[in-house]
Amino acid sequence: MFIAKESKKKREARVREIMERLDAHYGDHPMIFLEAKNAWQLLFATILSAQCTDARVNMVTEKLFQKYRSLEDFASCNLKELEEDIHSTGFYHNKAKNIKACATALVEEYGGEVPKNIDSLTALPGVGRKTGNLILGNIFHIPSIVVDTHVKRISNRLGLADSSDPTKTEFQLMEVLPEEFWIRWNTHIIALGRTLCTSQKPKCELCYLNDLCPSVKGDPETWRSPAERKKEKAADGKRK
Repeated sequence: MFIAKESKKKREARVREIMERLDAHYGDHPMIFLEAKNAWQLLFATILSAQCTDARVNMVTEKLFQKYRSLEDFASCNLKELEEDIHSTGFYHNKAKNIKACATALVEEYGGEVPKNIDSLTALPGVGRKTGNLILGNIFHIPSIVVDTHVKRISNRLGLADSSDPTKTEFQLMEVLPEEFWIRWNTHIIALGRTLCTSQKPKCELCYLNDLCPSVKGDPETWRSPAERKKEKAADGKRK
């Protein structure tokens, strides 16, 4: 939901103020949610994080990366055994298959190195733009915007994006956010989304961005796909 008649100059000033307040609360560096010692560990941890909490992933990877100490270990592992090792993260069949295949590709095609460009990263099994951009930013410090459910929701509510599609949201944010803020936008917004700007019943009255947010008077719902809105409406109907 872009703000109607907001000039480019006013939007830039609003964005700058939003960023300054986020930095004041969360620091001027990206926060660390997933624990990893190198690029491929963060890559696999991010694959495991789909539909799973960071806390659970960190519990699993603490043992996982002690058992499998190299990409070669993952590439040659027994798939069923790997499934058992990551079972508690959910969707373990696909996650195990993708991690094993990704490790194999990294060993055979990239000499054991994680590539540094989004096209090569997203060509790896189980790696989408969200994961690829996370690696580019957090490991290689290449400006990139990670769009997860929090970023999509809150960026739309702030009037800095206008789409339920993560890729469209990413490119819209690239146009309105200064490049030096791209990397830490994700972790700052995650922190905000977990505490105040939640999916259901956001705590607008407590939010330190409420005077800069056009959605204080009503959630625009532009961050939900039409299918999600229809599903939510049906659920509301049943509750009534």
